[in-house]
Amino acid sequence: MNIGSENAIIYRMTREEFKKVYANIPLNLREEIILVLKDRGPITWNVAYLEIEQSTELGKEILKKLDSIWGKEKEK
Repeated sequence: MNIGSENAIIYRMTREEFKKVYANIPLNLREEIILVLKDRGPITWNVAYLEIEQSTELGKEILKKLDSIWGKEKEK
């Protein structure tokens, strides 16, 4: 979902958008680490999917971190 004005666009990733990305990741890559959280350690695609799907606090943290990473990429 894009939110913005004429001068700035802020990107917010939703659970549904994450699931679309995850669905296109080859099975053999889903055990790859996609980010490392300071207090939790490495997070794989599979861990991210399970946590986001279950709407856990960790899932919300993962989605927020991915949003900050991918949001910056979308702005380029």
